[in-house]
Amino acid sequence: MANILPIRGNFMILIGSDHGGFDLKEKIKKFLIGEKTEFEDIGTKINESVDYPDYGIKVASAVSEGKAE
Repeated sequence: MANILPIRGNFMILIGSDHGGFDLKEKIKKFLIGEKTEFEDIGTKINESVDYPDYGIKVASAVSEGKAE
């Protein structure tokens, strides 16, 4: 991932996806680990068909409640 600024600050990143975004989410996780950035993966944990709203709602709710960025 070229031309990405370093992540700085004290915050929590939440990531989530359905099966269609699973592979990209896994790449993003590797990047965040390499940057030593705290994050939580709320799913999906497997590359099988799931309903994306289940994961979108979890991420959006946490962000709107100020629990994550």
